[in-house]
Amino acid sequence: MKILIINGPNLNLLGKREPEKYGHSSFEDYLVVLKERFPYIIFDYFQSNIEGEIINEIHKTGFSYSGIILNAGGYTHTSVAITDAIASVKTAVIEVHITNIAAREDFRKTSLIGMNCAGSISGFGLDSYRLAVEALIEMNNKKKI
Repeated sequence: MKILIINGPNLNLLGKREPEKYGHSSFEDYLVVLKERFPYIIFDYFQSNIEGEIINEIHKTGFSYSGIILNAGGYTHTSVAITDAIASVKTAVIEVHITNIAAREDFRKTSLIGMNCAGSISGFGLDSYRLAVEALIEMNNKKKI
């Protein structure tokens, strides 16, 4: 099983940026935890602050991976182009957020990308990614039945 994790804008600053909301760990540190917990999964990781690069990565991997976990950051609420990219690929995409976007500012309560994702997970800190991995494992197991 091969899973791509895509993090969008400002998520390169995890561990430094607003630690009271986003925690004290970098994503790279958390990725080590995921790889240890799921040693039978190949994880690839991509982060960009640039919308077009995120779209290119979805296009590049969206037909060959078992799943994509996408934290589009602020693009969640603004990017028709990313939601169109998700709709254009075969691979299931799980939308992830570290914070509970429903409990934040009004503009964060609307996800444009969610409509084309297999599911959404938010509010569990970095553990939201683990929950997304487990959801993708379950989805892929159901395909085999």
